[in-house]
Amino acid sequence: MQRSLADIEVRLLVEAIFLRYGHDFRDYAQASLKRRVLQAQQRMGAGSISALQELVLHDAKAFARLLQYLTVPVSEMFRDPPYFLALRKHVVPVLRTYPSLKIWIAGCSTGEEPYSVAILLREEGLLDRTILYATDINHESLDKARQGIFPLDSMQAFTQNYQRAGGTRSFSDYYTAAYGGALFDKSLRENITFADHSLATDAVFSETHFVSCRNVLIYFNRALQDRALGLFHDSLAHRGFLGLGTKETLEFSAYGGRFEPVARRERIYRKLGAA
Repeated sequence: MQRSLADIEVRLLVEAIFLRYGHDFRDYAQASLKRRVLQAQQRMGAGSISALQELVLHDAKAFARLLQYLTVPVSEMFRDPPYFLALRKHVVPVLRTYPSLKIWIAGCSTGEEPYSVAILLREEGLLDRTILYATDINHESLDKARQGIFPLDSMQAFTQNYQRAGGTRSFSDYYTAAYGGALFDKSLRENITFADHSLATDAVFSETHFVSCRNVLIYFNRALQDRALGLFHDSLAHRGFLGLGTKETLEFSAYGGRFEPVARRERIYRKLGAA
């Protein structure tokens, strides 16, 4: 089957990005990757994908702009509230049994997910004994996450999510209006370590009790999905928990037989013990 010119250009672009910057998009799902590259080409004023490639190879700032399109930095706090309800019901009781906890939020984007988990842990009395690792490949998104400032006009939707997710306080207790946005309580950030980590190229960096990686695997092809799931499996302690996005599943993956569903609808799984 003959490839289209655009498909060839996208393949050359991601290969060039890998060689120049070390970011590996070669095993991302082709259709969504192509769509985002074409959007970036148009928005960045390049006449072709090849012209976009020349631009980003010679201009690191242009590559930083392109990265915003390729990594889809879109999220919201307490996204999919039933997921957080399921965490409170099925995962938190087990986490309580550990004297200290390590949790990995992979693909944390601009920080909505790690702050949501931190708030949940505080309400469950676990935050003080927890280290949260929040990782992403997008440096600009990580910088925003570290600031802990979110748009004020998002607070109404975030509050509704929080309430539906089983929140036990007033959501406004966690932030103050500042700098034209909502600045979240600094004490929530004290237990969060934001770090650059690629699921495509990097290795496991710590043993964890719970890994949450939601709405990231949908952008990967099967081989890269299996690589990421392998990292999560190897990172998790004995009988640790894994949370995925609503459109993601372990079924048909190379690691499907190494986890058991805890809350199937909410995509929460538990690592099986050694046979």
